[in-house]
Amino acid sequence: MATGVKPRVKVPKTASAGEAITIKTLISHPMESGQRKDSNGNIIPRSIINRFTCDFNGQNVIDVTLEPAISTNPYFEFEALVPEAGEFKFTWYDDDGSVYEEAKPIAIG
Repeated sequence: MATGVKPRVKVPKTASAGEAITIKTLISHPMESGQRKDSNGNIIPRSIINRFTCDFNGQNVIDVTLEPAISTNPYFEFEALVPEAGEFKFTWYDDDGSVYEEAKPIAIG
């Protein structure tokens, strides 16, 4: 597990039924490509977030495959329709098998 990895998510607390909302996510992660060397000349092992998903009430909203060229601390901003009150679940998958999750509820108002 990469050290200091922390997801941050911004979702409105309420929306109208059928409204498109903007969701913003950021995960603190070094995103090592496996091509750099440390001060001793040793290759730093590859460690990247290789997939990001977002589901709403169990239905997939977005599913992204990431490659080594993605920069440190990957940021995603996207729109999602809110048909009803529920919960957005965000999942980041790391090369080392670690999985980072965050969930945010949204109400209809």
